[in-house]
Amino acid sequence: MPERGPVGFGRRDAGGPGPETAASAPFPAGATKLDDDIAAGLIPERKVRGHKGSFGKLLVIAGSLDYAGAALLVCRAAGRTGVGLVTLAVPESLQPLFAAKVIEATTMALPEDDVEEVDPEPALARILDHEHDAIVVGPGLRPGLATTDLVRSLLTVSGEADVVPIVLDAEALRSMATIDGWWEGDRRPAVLTPHAGEFARLRAGSGEGQVDDGDVNDDDEARLAAALDAAATWRSVVVLKGARTIIAAPDGAAAIAPFENPALATGGTGDVLSGAIGSLLAQGLDPFAAARLGVYLHGLSGDAGRERFGDAGLLASDVPDGIALARKRLAAMAERRSANKRLGFGAVMPGDVR
Repeated sequence: MPERGPVGFGRRDAGGPGPETAASAPFPAGATKLDDDIAAGLIPERKVRGHKGSFGKLLVIAGSLDYAGAALLVCRAAGRTGVGLVTLAVPESLQPLFAAKVIEATTMALPEDDVEEVDPEPALARILDHEHDAIVVGPGLRPGLATTDLVRSLLTVSGEADVVPIVLDAEALRSMATIDGWWEGDRRPAVLTPHAGEFARLRAGSGEGQVDDGDVNDDDEARLAAALDAAATWRSVVVLKGARTIIAAPDGAAAIAPFENPALATGGTGDVLSGAIGSLLAQGLDPFAAARLGVYLHGLSGDAGRERFGDAGLLASDVPDGIALARKRLAAMAERRSANKRLGFGAVMPGDVR
């Protein structure tokens, strides 16, 4: 019998689709289908004598008065995915509001040149002066030229403080679509997490003109080809969200998640994914590994929520707790495999068939 985890977290065997994918089209060639074995191998080490500083520091630049929830979801997801410290950076006029809402995260005030609008130059100076191992920027930010200027500045490498990786989502992606050649020159390592609409805007904008990528909603072959081309052009890891999320790397490597789950089609679940990937970057995973593991943990949690609530009714705030449980099961799986190898039994586990 296949290994079973806690309720809602049954094992996904390599090559064996779950019930939600059994009747679907074949997976496209050219991408590795993610499964439990691959994801377990990506779980970052958790040293028993570690402390909060050992497990990474994540800076989150997110949220506005209208979209406060986006920032809170990013922070909660990051914590549930295992990062040691989270700091939420917001316009200084909003800091009292967010400081009253976040519990585990700290807050940092960004200088403003208008109410709720950051002043890009001094804000960047404060960000670079802050100690962090990764950044998430975009969810819930207020649209405007100031946000675009800040995103442009964050993409550029100008010193050692700029080398830390960044996750770009939501308003950051919309800002980037207006910046010609944003991918050129020296830039920090980046993971972009667009849904189909944001992806189309990015491809059409930035001086590229209209790009015909085919159906990037339902055609997996077209989605894979478009994501790989974009990743190579932008020199970034691209996470093309949706059913069977595609993760593409600049070197041509690609992975596809097995999940097709309408329960996740609700506001805020993308913010949770950004927080999960940012958390894993801060814990030391490279961008492609962090994106693959973040997508897989997010998908496992979504499947568990679907088992509990059905195809509708899952809230984005339900997903972070499921991520922690999914990570727990995969980490236990990895530890058992490691123990078996030390004892000379290879990767055989109880219940495995060879």
